[in-house]
Amino acid sequence: MTSTRVSDLATAFDGDPSALAEMYRRMRLIRQFEDRASRLYRNNEIPGFLHLSIGQEASAVGACRPLDDRDVITSTHRGHGHCIAKGLDVEGMFAELMGKETGTCRGRGGSMHIADPRKGIFGANGIVAAGLPIAVGAGTAAQLRAQGGVVLAFFGDGAVAQGMFHEAANLASVWRLPVIFFCENNKYAEFSPIATQTRASLADRAPGYAMDYHHVDGNDVVAVASLVDGLVCELREGGGPVLVEADTYRWHGHYEGDPEKYREPEELAEWKERDPLVRLAARLRELGTDVAPIDSEVDARIEAAIEAARAADEPSPDTLHHYVGVPREPVPEPAEATGEVFRTMDAIRGALEYELSHDESVFVAGIDVGAGGNVFGLTRGLADKYPGRVRDTPISESAIIGAGVGAAMAGLRPVVELMYFDFVGVCLDQLMNQAAKLRFMTGGAVSLPMVVRTQFGAGKSSGSQHSQSLEALLAHIPGLTVVMPSTPADTYGLLRAAIRDPNPVVFVENRLMYGRKGPQPPPTHLVPLGRAAIRRSGTDVTLVSYSKLVHDCVDVAAELAAEGISVEVIDLRTIAPLDTATVLQSLAKTGRLVVAHQAVGDFGVGAELAAVAAREGFWTLDAPVIRVGAQGTPAPYAPSLERVWLPSKERIAAAVRESARA
Repeated sequence: MTSTRVSDLATAFDGDPSALAEMYRRMRLIRQFEDRASRLYRNNEIPGFLHLSIGQEASAVGACRPLDDRDVITSTHRGHGHCIAKGLDVEGMFAELMGKETGTCRGRGGSMHIADPRKGIFGANGIVAAGLPIAVGAGTAAQLRAQGGVVLAFFGDGAVAQGMFHEAANLASVWRLPVIFFCENNKYAEFSPIATQTRASLADRAPGYAMDYHHVDGNDVVAVASLVDGLVCELREGGGPVLVEADTYRWHGHYEGDPEKYREPEELAEWKERDPLVRLAARLRELGTDVAPIDSEVDARIEAAIEAARAADEPSPDTLHHYVGVPREPVPEPAEATGEVFRTMDAIRGALEYELSHDESVFVAGIDVGAGGNVFGLTRGLADKYPGRVRDTPISESAIIGAGVGAAMAGLRPVVELMYFDFVGVCLDQLMNQAAKLRFMTGGAVSLPMVVRTQFGAGKSSGSQHSQSLEALLAHIPGLTVVMPSTPADTYGLLRAAIRDPNPVVFVENRLMYGRKGPQPPPTHLVPLGRAAIRRSGTDVTLVSYSKLVHDCVDVAAELAAEGISVEVIDLRTIAPLDTATVLQSLAKTGRLVVAHQAVGDFGVGAELAAVAAREGFWTLDAPVIRVGAQGTPAPYAPSLERVWLPSKERIAAAVRESARA
């Protein structure tokens, strides 16, 4: 975009009293909302954290001015202004800050998490820079839909130090997404001047992402609106991402109650002289428009909103469990597969291809999933068959998972790949704080139909960082579904069910089973999530496992039958939600419970089932619950140590014998 284009737009805006008056109205609404919120907080009417953007109104209003219903914004913990600028009603926002049922997010989000994805407001966010990968996902959805949608991702100067900023900017550039990365440089990252946080400016960084960079006076709403209007026009026509830096200043501290000892009063006074509302009001008066009626209208609207919020009810305690996930449609247990033999790797590819061919909202993304077909070749050829919908990514786990979150919020069904389960720590925020919580924090306003495929598998000397079975870590996070299949047919049916599910699902494959063979089910085969399967019936001991270890348990049960011990083997298939009903029903018959898994024994799935058995199955227990898991050390590399570390058939058999004889 040329400077002439910006100049022409600025002239057009500046000479249009109605456009200026509307921008002033929005700015005044933000100012009064936040001023009253500050006072409500001091009066203990707002119970949680409060971060205000007073002084930054022009950047929010100017940036959102060119956007329409096709477009999405992502925001920060200081996001009230962005939400109001994009059209969110202040009554619901006040109610949200007060924790009321009529709040924008039904009192589940609060100040830092206000969102309404139905209006393209994908949320304020309590994690610095976390909205940027989500913006990449929303941008991917806009690109695939090809309807001219644009994403505007607000972030502060402090977010530039986060890896998520780099990953998001780089992925957006690689995919040439219609995203405007909009930095509100208010000079402070929490309590620290920006000069102490980085030596490289955004202007320095932009060429590294092959992006254009634009600087604008963030206190001049006309300049901001003119710049962004031109950029939006370019992006609607197929342009790639850009970086915008708006110089502005927050008048209040990092949060309400901040002692503000890190800046001088003279600095604040100097910036108040550049008050964006005063500047725009002066220009309106020059054009013959009196702002007093606008001020009165806004003040009345704010007062009415506060009174309505005060009068609203708090959420009822019996709604605590609402909105954690979308209720699932019941799926019947399918008939046992009887087709010709196929492999687990064929099941994965087949499930992906079926869903890609039957649902255009499905897309696949991950490291080398395109040309390479992933590290195991599971998706080879799909990129050619479904161009644009099977996408290679950089090695950027936070951006990959975040893109899945944003695309799911935008209505797609992404299947994103995490190359190794061990790498979940690199991107845990996007799973734990975003995917798992966004439906709850928005009061049910959004669903997240996304799948994260990953794999694990100890036993081949992969070492401590490529062998871990971390399912208990994710199962502990409300809002996530965790699936770990054991047979090719279940792998096919569960993966298809996961892709069709309205909730975020982590689908964990065991790489040592990719070549395992079993009967192939029909193409329409679906396996219900959250339901265990009985692999072998028995009457003396219940033996529970999942994934690859199920097969060892079946072998152990056959071995012990010769000793007169009848073992019932249960395959959990889904770790969260846990099918405790099937386990308890079996326990009522056998009176004994042994749980075996490859994960470290302490604090794992076995511990959870032991607790369930002790409380809900206490009167049927005839012996202590026994857990068999990996030893309490990191996974060793040497085969001699790894053999001792892993649960073996011998250890499982010994545990079952001990239980049977107790």
